[in-house]
Amino acid sequence: MPNIKSAIKRVRTTENAEARNISQKNAMRTAVKNAKTAINNNADNKAELVNFAIKSVDKASQSNLIHSNKADRIKSQLMSSSK
Repeated sequence: MPNIKSAIKRVRTTENAEARNISQKNAMRTAVKNAKTAINNNADNKAELVNFAIKSVDKASQSNLIHSNKADRIKSQLMSSSK
């Protein structure tokens, strides 16, 4: 545990940011998983789910939660399998 006041604040800030990042990353993974499931089951709303997944992947990429190449790869896989 840090003794310096600014270091204590920094630990608290880091914990909050980590929780926020984990939550956003989990939401992205869930959206991608739902889109892939809809594609495999040929669901009626698969286009909507794919668009939402792509949107969440783009947001994660913009906030540096995932690398931009990984985001491009995920989006490419979703688009090619949804056709």
